[in-house]
Amino acid sequence: MPLSVTTRATIFAILLTFAGFVALAPSAARAGSALPPAIGPSEPRVAPVLGDDHLYHQKWFVQSFLNLREDFADAKASGRRLAVIFEQRGCGYCTKMHKEVLSERYINDFVREHFAVIQLNLWGDREITDFDGRVLTEKKLAERWGILFTPTIVFLKEDLGPAPAASVRDLEVLRMGLGIGPGTFYDMFTWIAFKVYKRDRNFQRFHLARYEERKALAEKAAKAGAQTETD
Repeated sequence: MPLSVTTRATIFAILLTFAGFVALAPSAARAGSALPPAIGPSEPRVAPVLGDDHLYHQKWFVQSFLNLREDFADAKASGRRLAVIFEQRGCGYCTKMHKEVLSERYINDFVREHFAVIQLNLWGDREITDFDGRVLTEKKLAERWGILFTPTIVFLKEDLGPAPAASVRDLEVLRMGLGIGPGTFYDMFTWIAFKVYKRDRNFQRFHLARYEERKALAEKAAKAGAQTETD
């Protein structure tokens, strides 16, 4: 049975109350603040931009000279974490990520506030300067990093160290890929931004706890909506 306008408004109000985190500065994550709410408002939704390269883009994705050490330094100076995402033309999971996940207002706002995201084309020819100074094309960088599927998001550590690493694997926290839903996507970015991995490397344990939080919020919203309808 479709929810009434009053019920939808009640649910949105509850979620909006729990979603005040969107105004948090990135420094809040560094300071070890309490975790943001497990869910927030979806509206107004965020539409991606389809580029001439036939990839969907977010307007706030980093535009730079693609020197990864410089991009890392810029991200750190702004209080954000660096993430590198590989996509490709015709990738259904990439389209889903932009249209069904990053389109959610609370997810888009959170990622934009806490991360500097560099988008690369799995088959692209733009030149990238890797963390060790080696210059190569996007597609060669993807091979070097062992990127097999799209989308793949590589989350970099807080610090890279002074010496060039032998492999990007030594510089990353983890990588996330393929077609995951909004909850998992948001939880992963939260897990990284708030450094939960430092006290518990088991992401699934964190994700399940957040899932239960979302479930409880949904039940609370539904009860509030039902009560409103009977008043």
